[in-house]
Amino acid sequence: MQQNELLIHNFYIAFLDKDYKTMQATYADNATFSDPVFQNLNATQTRGMWEMFCKRGKDMQLTFEILSIAENQIVAEWIPRYTFSATGNYVVNHITSTFIIADNKIMQHTDNFNFYKWSCQALGFRGVLLGWTAFMQNKIRKTAMANLTKFIATNNN
Repeated sequence: MQQNELLIHNFYIAFLDKDYKTMQATYADNATFSDPVFQNLNATQTRGMWEMFCKRGKDMQLTFEILSIAENQIVAEWIPRYTFSATGNYVVNHITSTFIIADNKIMQHTDNFNFYKWSCQALGFRGVLLGWTAFMQNKIRKTAMANLTKFIATNNN
């Protein structure tokens, strides 16, 4: 296994083990993260997000696979399975991740998944009806960022 592939493999193994400190250490100090819910996070926010997921994801399980390896880019697919705490609904999400790596650290991490499919599972009937709308998607993003900001403030004091 080459160095960049090992970095990403260890990232997901740490997530399986809910070892957020190892996950946090994989990111460069100027790293960025973005997905359909958490958009344009800086390194501090990204590290806080993984800590929040590890601490709050009581029943989370995941599988992962490295799909492609280029010089400084890794593409992986991962499938988390968990109970969405806000509704108690069970979610199985199919996510494609693209990592840009430099000096054995993640510089840029972008996750892509179908927001509507996720919202249907996470929110149930409300997600089916409104999960495709910009209004609902923006509301989910705003709530998620508020939760992350509060989590970071609470856990850094």
